[in-house]
Amino acid sequence: QVQLVESGGGLVQPGGSLRLSCAASGFTFSNYAMSWYRQAPGKERELVAAITSTGGSANYADSVKGRFTISRDNTKNTVDLQMNSLKPEDTAVYYCKFPGTSYWGQGTQVTVSS
Repeated sequence: QVQLVESGGGLVQPGGSLRLSCAASGFTFSNYAMSWYRQAPGKERELVAAITSTGGSANYADSVKGRFTISRDNTKNTVDLQMNSLKPEDTAVYYCKFPGTSYWGQGTQVTVSS
């Protein structure tokens, strides 16, 4: 069955960096686009970034453009989210998503605080 397992979250100071990773299994990973979402306390879940099946194109939420980079490795079935210049408003649970399906990872907490 489809599994998405995120890792890499944690506590970081404002201005710091974190790299999230999502390991996918149970489907032909290289055939599909992938995405990252986040959900902050009291807010709706929002799309952060998405990447095409080949990794040749990506798009980002305006709030993270220029700071976050999504990438994938189709040999390892992973999709990563490099987050730089983190702000307190980036605090959220981050989820890996298989677009067009109901499959989500379990989420990883990112907290940006001094």
